[in-house]
Amino acid sequence: MIETIEKKKKPSSNNYFTQETEDAIVAYNKATSTDEKEKIYHRHIHYAFFKLTENIIHTFKFYYTEVDNIEDLQHEIITFLLQKIHLFNPEKGAKAYSYFGTIVKRYLIIQNTRNYKKRVDKAPVEELYKDTNHSYELDTPLNQADYISDFLDQYVDYCSDNIYELFPKDRDAQVADAILEVFRKRENIDIFNKKALYIYIREIIDVKTPHITRVADRLGEIYKEQYVFYLNNGYANF
Repeated sequence: MIETIEKKKKPSSNNYFTQETEDAIVAYNKATSTDEKEKIYHRHIHYAFFKLTENIIHTFKFYYTEVDNIEDLQHEIITFLLQKIHLFNPEKGAKAYSYFGTIVKRYLIIQNTRNYKKRVDKAPVEELYKDTNHSYELDTPLNQADYISDFLDQYVDYCSDNIYELFPKDRDAQVADAILEVFRKRENIDIFNKKALYIYIREIIDVKTPHITRVADRLGEIYKEQYVFYLNNGYANF
């Protein structure tokens, strides 16, 4: 596949992330030597990552950064993408463009909001109202709920994909899946008091409350540990 890719010219700015780019990423992950990985990356992946980060930064106006210019920010994000590139698996149904675009947006949302908050804390109020770069409403930048919602999606995916590693006993895994179902349907559930949620879970799986509590405590431990890491680093590390 890479032999075919190498014959292609650099893609146009409107067609920079193609199926050939995805094939190159797969080949990169399968490569066994550093030299081979570097060759594939520089010939077939770097330009796509560069344009992807550039377009997302300007489309969503992620201009609050601790680096001196946009290209420095792009380099920072691309370095982060390379730390995550080995996790891409097309067999799970994700397309590379969407997969890496989501990573870039999540990274920038957290960094942008964090840096904007620093500016809000330091700047006079009258200066903030002159600001036209911030892509969100001035009075409602991303808040704690936005972070939690983003993290919950990743948390549920991780626990669901690894449920039998986390809960080797079938019954525990079934209880865990019932609890995770609450998180999956959280936007459609109106009642969030503890007693009502336990009843809801028991409607999915017929077990006693102590069993639900034991499994929920284990899920809670994973949540707390990973969420602290997520807030401190800007990404989940499941």
